[in-house]
Amino acid sequence: MQTLSRITLVAAISSLAWANPPVPPAVTDLPLAAQHGKETAVFAGGCFWGVQAVFQRVKGVTATTAGYAGGSAKTATYKQVITETTGHAESVEVVFDPSLITYGKLLRVYFSVAHDPTQLNRQGPDVGTSYRSAIFYTNPEQKRIALAYIAQLDSKKVFKSRIVTEVTPLAAFYKGEDYHQDYAYYNPQNPYIQVCDRPKIAALQEQFPELFIDFKPKKK
Repeated sequence: MQTLSRITLVAAISSLAWANPPVPPAVTDLPLAAQHGKETAVFAGGCFWGVQAVFQRVKGVTATTAGYAGGSAKTATYKQVITETTGHAESVEVVFDPSLITYGKLLRVYFSVAHDPTQLNRQGPDVGTSYRSAIFYTNPEQKRIALAYIAQLDSKKVFKSRIVTEVTPLAAFYKGEDYHQDYAYYNPQNPYIQVCDRPKIAALQEQFPELFIDFKPKKK
């Protein structure tokens, strides 16, 4: 995430240009589970502040964690990740109840409002492989659904450019530093949050009112 001095209005607008209207639903998906449960998904799409701010406001999501995926444990720190030498991507672990929301619906949110999947190694003002678009699947069904959805969106030319999102198995997820958790909630006046992340939350509420919920962190 960059300081305001490196954020321009043009960059902010272009970073949200993909988000209106929402992309079509995934044709390939699983039905809602018959019983409550817990499943984990991991998404990367630029600065993890904004991705977490979106998914923690989605009905059916029970927990989110900002962190790192794609590299090793010994390099899973913010100071190392921003050197762009670790292989990590800033990522968000999303724990959801599959009886309340499907993986396909999470992907629809991810492609519609969480980030721009046609940007290679950047999102808005943030540039580098740590800001890449990536889906780290945790089981074969997630892989199948994600690949089918990308193919669906590309075949229909939903975006002006082809989707560049990586679909790769999750080797491990490493929780980020405490000060990164729920950052957008605790720092609403931060210029970066106002320019880059608040519009994503607004887009979620506008495009997916049936999924939008208010968010307040649990007391630590």
